[in-house]
Amino acid sequence: MPAPYPMPSNEAERLKALAEYHLMDTPREEDFDRLTGLASRLFNVPIVTISLLDYDRLFSKANIGFGFTEISREVSFSAYVIMGDDIVVVPDTTKDPRFSSNPMVLGPPFIRFYVGIPLVAPFGEKIGTLSLIDTKPRADFTIEDRRNLTDIAALVMDRMEIRRLDHVRTVNQARFENVAATFSDAIICANAAAQITFWNHSAERLFGYSPAEVVGQRSDIIVAESDRNIYGALLERLRHGLRMERPYKSIELLALRKDGSEFPAEFSLSSWKEGKTTSVNIIVRDVTERRINEEHLFRLAATDALTNLPNRAVWRERLEQTMAAERPATILLLDLDGFKEVNETLGHSAGDAILQEVALRLRSVCSTAIMVARLGGNEFVVLLSGNDERQARTVAGELIGAISMPYEVSGQRCHIGVSIGGALGPQHGSRPDDLFAAADMALYRAKSTGKGHFELFEPRLREVAVLRRAFEQELRFAFENGEFEVFYQPQVSLSNSRVVGAEALMRWSHPQQGLLSPASFMEVLSQKPSASAVGEWVLRTACQQAAKWQSAIPGFRMGVNLFEAQCRSGRLVTLVREVLTETRLSPENLELEIVENVLLHNDAVTLRMLQDLRSLGVGLAFDDYGTGFAALSLLKRYPVTRLKIDRSFVRDVNTDPTDAAVVKAIQYLGRSFGMDVIAEGVETEAQLNFLKQVGCNEAQGYLFGRPMTAAQFSQLFVDVGPPA
Repeated sequence: MPAPYPMPSNEAERLKALAEYHLMDTPREEDFDRLTGLASRLFNVPIVTISLLDYDRLFSKANIGFGFTEISREVSFSAYVIMGDDIVVVPDTTKDPRFSSNPMVLGPPFIRFYVGIPLVAPFGEKIGTLSLIDTKPRADFTIEDRRNLTDIAALVMDRMEIRRLDHVRTVNQARFENVAATFSDAIICANAAAQITFWNHSAERLFGYSPAEVVGQRSDIIVAESDRNIYGALLERLRHGLRMERPYKSIELLALRKDGSEFPAEFSLSSWKEGKTTSVNIIVRDVTERRINEEHLFRLAATDALTNLPNRAVWRERLEQTMAAERPATILLLDLDGFKEVNETLGHSAGDAILQEVALRLRSVCSTAIMVARLGGNEFVVLLSGNDERQARTVAGELIGAISMPYEVSGQRCHIGVSIGGALGPQHGSRPDDLFAAADMALYRAKSTGKGHFELFEPRLREVAVLRRAFEQELRFAFENGEFEVFYQPQVSLSNSRVVGAEALMRWSHPQQGLLSPASFMEVLSQKPSASAVGEWVLRTACQQAAKWQSAIPGFRMGVNLFEAQCRSGRLVTLVREVLTETRLSPENLELEIVENVLLHNDAVTLRMLQDLRSLGVGLAFDDYGTGFAALSLLKRYPVTRLKIDRSFVRDVNTDPTDAAVVKAIQYLGRSFGMDVIAEGVETEAQLNFLKQVGCNEAQGYLFGRPMTAAQFSQLFVDVGPPA
């Protein structure tokens, strides 16, 4: 079955390259967090992510403003970015058919502007992306922006390469030397006496010494005299078996070439035992160019080079500080009228001169402002203290008058105007993004009414609400037009490896986008009035199918997920009784899966409903147990018959002691409360063996079968009988 997202032709090689970095599901790290912070300030975007793309999910290694550690690959923008070599720019996601109905556009984090650049491994595999995200659309992404984003992506890959080398250093020496000989970084090995024992080709190129010249020499031959004491102390620490903890694991020192020249370099040191002796490994990377790039980027992150005004990033920080202090403030957002024509007529040099003069006039009029900044292009912003409408209109009028005065450029007189949009805080927005968005909408209205106007924000409906309604209507029509399908995933007994049941799972056969999983639509659907009707259809369809299969597989059980709306409808028990009667399915062959939100209501109505369902003989499964806040008392209070271990715990159960402990604990709880336990997301034999060892009853996952159509399920597990 084809994937519901674009797939690179070299997917297998790409995933293999990703695995070599050993970064998936690892904790946050300062190096990557600093880079996302830098990108956020430089491009003035509220959301930045460094993401790695696995075969079916996106993992966020570092991010600012992105509330997800991982998401489905199906809904990720990165799935499209890695298909090409260039930067992907989406000025307005709501106008791009690939993303307009994406749940992250219609819901949190409400993506409207997106830029992504592939993170490319040394041999060309695209292992992930660096993404810039804003909650409002943007008109352009300049050539300079592209260069800066490329530089930051290179810095990200530098850090990832260092991590890859950290892993390589853990292999045995012979293998290490074979691998290290081909690396682009200088790799040097030294014995316990600090004498060089290995010197790769990159070290020869970097320092100018051949292996014959340095093997047997003290390793500090490559360190400038001024830093040898620091270097010697680090070696001494390693020789005594002490680990290099941050900030010393990687450290910048002045390196020394054979010709006597010095250069900044990053030294990464580690050690390993060979019998009773300690050997040291040193990786050296020339960071001269990186230093230049970082200084350039950090300089750009603070000041607009043309006007010397604070730039977008600094402006955003000041706005956040002002609003965090709960001080009333006014935003005046300015866009020059007629600037494009002057720029095209007289040239960019003249345009730059005008922008510099505009900056001077802004400073003159707004000398008491909290901040005057250039956001980019011909857009400026003023942050005033106080939220008085009269003050806002007065200052805006003065600005229109000052900026509209003639300009003398290269002996020619030029005229431009300005449109201004204003917003008062906190009445027009209690958060920085909301207040700025209000000013932006007011500016749009000012420009639409002609040049030289000021408009103050007036609340109105957001475009995203319109788009969300359109998507909801698509969902309603999807049900009416029969576009929903029910797929089935096998559930297997671990005692005899036989199929004992299936979980019914929804899919949407979208007319334009193809087959969509619940990740694309379930959040919106579950909140709509049609949720109960859709849930009833799934229940009937699944029970009809289970009735056909139970004759071939005695005791076959069908698991059906319930919408919360069904549990609140007041007629769920009646509906289940009717469906069982109509389909002639035995109650014990039906298991209803309940999410935590239903149980957390902890009310008498919910309790009575679940007790009535159990009285019918229907099983009740607690779905995704362990991922939320459900207390043990709920297991005692409610008549749950089965606990479902969430796939997030199963995935790393063989490598993560915490996940292993959670699985064991859930298994113990199930046994203690007389409940069966089933594990979701089982994909490997190692996971299966662990579950058997802890006494888990059943499991489901890709190891046994993906969700499939009823016809496919019948062919694999019913017509030929369950697997031996």
